[in-house]
Amino acid sequence: MTREIKVKNVKIGGGSPIVLIAGPCVIESEKSAIFHAKSIAAIARELGMPFIYKSSYDKANRTSIDSFRGPGLKKGLAILKRIKERLDLPILSDVHSVEELNDAKKVLDIIQIPAFLSRQTDLVVAAARTGKVVNIKKGQFLAPWDMRHVVRKIESTGNRKIMITERGVSFGYNNLVSDFRSILIMKEIGYPIMYDATHSVQMPGGKGDSSGGERRFVPYLSMASVCCGVDALFLEVHENPDKAKSDGANMIRLGELKGILKKILAVEAVID
Repeated sequence: MTREIKVKNVKIGGGSPIVLIAGPCVIESEKSAIFHAKSIAAIARELGMPFIYKSSYDKANRTSIDSFRGPGLKKGLAILKRIKERLDLPILSDVHSVEELNDAKKVLDIIQIPAFLSRQTDLVVAAARTGKVVNIKKGQFLAPWDMRHVVRKIESTGNRKIMITERGVSFGYNNLVSDFRSILIMKEIGYPIMYDATHSVQMPGGKGDSSGGERRFVPYLSMASVCCGVDALFLEVHENPDKAKSDGANMIRLGELKGILKKILAVEAVID
């Protein structure tokens, strides 16, 4: 059993019910962010599922220089702060540099280190020193046992509020594959494990100047991860993914979220 971590009123790990972490890939506008937060929160509340809102203020690793990145640090954090205060929701977002942390730590309940930055020691250690929960996304280029070294960097600061996220591994060009053994291997490290079901079906650079994806596989991979004992599930959700400004091809439709979560909860009930 993994260590239990508390984020406001949400418990992650330690045998607690599976937690939903969800929201649009990127903040497209304040109106859109609040709409999605309210909508997802209502679904989670109806199903009795603990919920943490996620959206990025900056997508720093877009394929093309012309791709939409979001409102940026200051404006994006202001929007996330309003959601946090008005809806009383814990907030998770990505941090890309040490310089961002001073502002980000004032708003975020969970600081997420993106997969591409998971080996950046200065960033990982600085994030840990904020005292916040740190979620490390396993790099697409890392083996699951490599995450022990990343965790040790966080632990070196005295911070034990750690989460590890599986999001697939590079499989040739423009493709990812989920090796579910990695969830079981990383659980041995002792911290809560999250499965990022939507990025795991992403096809990086698959459209040439942007990433593709296969959202139809998300429900099945999600259920498989629950069978492997994940503590949290990461789903990027959008009202109209085909019109989304980032990662539309792998995000699930808001209208389909409730049905997917019902299946996930049914699987969780069986394995418990």
